[in-house]
Amino acid sequence: MKNHLVSAIALVMAITPVAAEARCVPNNAVIAAKAVPVIQYKSTTIDGVKVFYREAGPTDAPVLLLLHGFPTSSHMFRNLIPLLADRYRVIAPDYPGYGQSDAPDHTKFDYTFANLTNIVDKLTEKVAADRYSMYVMDYGAPIGYRLALKHPERVESLIVQNGNAYTEGLAAFWDPIKAYWAEKTPERREALAGLVTLETTKFQYTDGMGDVAHISPDNWVVDQALLDRPGNKDIQLDLLGDYGSNVPLYPQFQAFFRDRQPPTLIVWGKNDKIFPESGAHPYLRDLPKAEMHILDSGHFALEDKLDVMAPLIRDFLDRKVCN
Repeated sequence: MKNHLVSAIALVMAITPVAAEARCVPNNAVIAAKAVPVIQYKSTTIDGVKVFYREAGPTDAPVLLLLHGFPTSSHMFRNLIPLLADRYRVIAPDYPGYGQSDAPDHTKFDYTFANLTNIVDKLTEKVAADRYSMYVMDYGAPIGYRLALKHPERVESLIVQNGNAYTEGLAAFWDPIKAYWAEKTPERREALAGLVTLETTKFQYTDGMGDVAHISPDNWVVDQALLDRPGNKDIQLDLLGDYGSNVPLYPQFQAFFRDRQPPTLIVWGKNDKIFPESGAHPYLRDLPKAEMHILDSGHFALEDKLDVMAPLIRDFLDRKVCN
């Protein structure tokens, strides 16, 4: 496994320009092949809640903030982090209610996208990340874009993977969720309970993938074990209900794109039924210089197309952030 990972890193490094940039560690394939970046597993307390995060890379390098989706955690970035951390300071938090972070009872903690954004914002301040690029996916998109509205000057670039900011991307999958937004009755809330079952969790990882043999079953086993913790179902239903609060902010997200024109890479799994390809193309209305790659993959494209996505991400960051 280690030799396989080292080979992957060497391959990624080999396609990257060799000129050293002032802000980044020199790009040296020999060094990378000899030393796999070490990931540190840390936690800090924010507003009385333990927030877990993965960190790797030089402390003085440009920061890449990795913001995960539902129903996973920073675990989704476990394979990507070593491929970037030789040149970038990579920080991947678990939101409260996910992964290794605390999951306080939903009656005692405000599970809203506004509050999760505040938690991530306070984490960036605690770790002294005053400028950052963001990889946003699924729930990570509205959290990242809310963060951008709070601190537009801090955002150096965006990597968007199956994360929505346009109503075109809210297709049929969202109809029962929209019904709950419109009328938050117990019946409509319970109708969403199937979204936190093993069947749905496995579906998110396997549907639309070119070869399911590429997808580790550890993904849905780990995620489902955390979803099945006492009280976690209500946490997830609260957030599904609050996702509707992001939609009125779409025009503000889009104004941020137009006004700030952050360098943007879009890497999108086209077979995703949750955030379908129709949500990717509208970004080009506001970010005409964005680089878009539509991949033959599903919702969690990193599990299926890491060998394609990692070189694209690395090349993008090297050109847009290191220069």
